[in-house]
Amino acid sequence: MKLDGKVALVTGAASGIGHQIARRYVEAGGRVVIADLNIDAATAAAKELGGAKDAIAVAMDVSNEDQVNAGVEKAAATFGTIDILVSNAGIQIVHPIEEFPFAAWKKMLGIHLDGAFLCTKACVKYMYPQKSGSLIYMGSVHSHEASPLKSAYVTAKHGLLGLSRTMAKEGAKHGVRSNVICPGFVRTPLVDKQIPEQAKELGISEDRVIKEVMLGDTVDGEFTTVDDIADVALFLAAFKTNALTGQSITASHGWYMG
Repeated sequence: MKLDGKVALVTGAASGIGHQIARRYVEAGGRVVIADLNIDAATAAAKELGGAKDAIAVAMDVSNEDQVNAGVEKAAATFGTIDILVSNAGIQIVHPIEEFPFAAWKKMLGIHLDGAFLCTKACVKYMYPQKSGSLIYMGSVHSHEASPLKSAYVTAKHGLLGLSRTMAKEGAKHGVRSNVICPGFVRTPLVDKQIPEQAKELGISEDRVIKEVMLGDTVDGEFTTVDDIADVALFLAAFKTNALTGQSITASHGWYMG
């Protein structure tokens, strides 16, 4: 599938899943905006993907409205428009609910939900007039399933389903589609950070966290890969009709089937 010069803003794209999505988009003929809190890493990632012709970097704290608006405006000024949003930026904080700091709860929802809202609001200003666009939100199996210690994360990822479904309805008359990608556990720094944290909280070994907690419900005991998710993101961005709008697609080696 090809993107034929379409412009994609990918948040949290200096590393991990976001970076691989950006790479896949450039390989498919798209142009990408690497939006990340770490501007040095974003600049390096943009250079790696081809430099100013195919990729630029913008500094963006997705929970800061001024930074989101400035980043999107810079992206549109550079490439002419925004055709695709991949709202991917996210963090993970784990605690049992009785110990979960309220500040950490607000930070989680601010990045995952406020960030998706603010980026959507800024990007549809360019999508609506051109009567086309694709909104892609990075959910999780936790958009559908709950896990202990992850009250804020599960709440945020469930919330993205609601935002995406609403945008599928609001965006339809403007030619804008909306979807959620729901990965299983992908071996990124975000997941690597969780392994010792959950081992400590659950009182089990790190090996058991991987085999039982993270991969125990998969059909093959395998991690989902960044390539798996990048392929799904390309499929959704390049899809030609509204047939799939409002849907979530789960890539989890059978962990969640629905």
